[in-house]
Amino acid sequence: MGEEELRAELERLRAENEALRKRQARGVSIRVSAKGAVSVYGLGRFPVTLYREQWLRLLDMGDEIRAFIREHDAELKKKGGGDEP
Repeated sequence: MGEEELRAELERLRAENEALRKRQARGVSIRVSAKGAVSVYGLGRFPVTLYREQWLRLLDMGDEIRAFIREHDAELKKKGGGDEP
């Protein structure tokens, strides 16, 4: 590889790296999985993936989940970066 090709490759890699950094900075994102489920990215190392019916049941339980978290606050560990209920 010539010097000019190396510079062009380096610039391409820098741009790709910057794009990846911006994508990570966005935080949480939602996508449709390959199997047609809803995947939420950005909460942890792996996405949270559930089918539509499962998400709807979980969302219907929102108040119950928040109450449970409040009742068990002393037992639960906190991880940085999340909003507290």
